[in-house]
Amino acid sequence: MAFLFKAIAGVTALVLLAVTLFGQLLALGGVLLVAIKVAVVVIFLAVLTLIVFFILRDRCRHRRETELS
Repeated sequence: MAFLFKAIAGVTALVLLAVTLFGQLLALGGVLLVAIKVAVVVIFLAVLTLIVFFILRDRCRHRRETELS
C-alpha cells in the first residue's frame, strides 16, 4: 500500500513539474516575442530616420549647388 502512495506521489510530482516548466516556457516565449516586436519597431524607426536625414541632406546640397551657379 505504501508503494502505491509513493508511485502516485511521484507521478503527481512529475506532472506538476511538467506543468510548471511548460508555464515558464510560455512566459519565456512571451518575453522573446515582445523583444522581437520591440526590435522590429526600433529598426523601422532607424530606417525612417535615415530616410528623412538623407532627404534633408540632399535638399540642402541641391540648394547650395543652385546658389553657387
